[in-house]
Amino acid sequence: MEFLLDNPETEHDYQQLLRQIRLRMNGDVSSSMDRQGMKYKQNWGVSVVELRELAGQYKTSHLLAMKLWNKQWRETMILATLLDNPAEVTESQMDFWTKSFETPEISEQASTNLWVKTRFAFIKALEWCRGKKHWVRYTGIHLAGRLAISCKEAIDEMFEPFFEELVVLGKDPRLNAVIYRTVIALGSRSGMLNRKAVELTCIYRQCDQNEIRKLGELLFEELTESTV
Repeated sequence: MEFLLDNPETEHDYQQLLRQIRLRMNGDVSSSMDRQGMKYKQNWGVSVVELRELAGQYKTSHLLAMKLWNKQWRETMILATLLDNPAEVTESQMDFWTKSFETPEISEQASTNLWVKTRFAFIKALEWCRGKKHWVRYTGIHLAGRLAISCKEAIDEMFEPFFEELVVLGKDPRLNAVIYRTVIALGSRSGMLNRKAVELTCIYRQCDQNEIRKLGELLFEELTESTV
């Protein structure tokens, strides 16, 4: 990881954000998330909507984002994805953070708020789809879907390699939910990608695993609707 020199202004903003998080704590939300298996080093139960509003009061800062991430609270990690400057994000940072993900929430917040805006987005999404760790693969799939939704200038051919990876990834039932959303995003982007997505559903529907066949059926119904 990179080394950054701290400064008084950033430290002031950092301490102020920590105080604001504590003031917005919600024990009921935190307990509910814990019961659902979303465990964090520290979770103050602050909603993502509130965190977005809080982040909107500050300028983007790579140094501030790094300090927030290193705190490893749920809220500081989400704020880090909201306040970092995509132009300053490095590949090593993306790998380091992504390998540390332990919940779908942080994975999806990072993809949506930050990774998709970086110049490495397509490269890392494909690379992570081929990763060994569950949350790395999860993030790769999710990022591919975010790119399909938000990267309007990308040509269809840039998304084609993901279908080959999704054939393999579809064999892991733990990834069904994120695969579903990503394939819908890909298949809704253009006629060509819709045909590729429908071909993928045919592979899923022929699978021996019941869960994968069901995923294929659901996707096929969605992707062949006239509205899509």
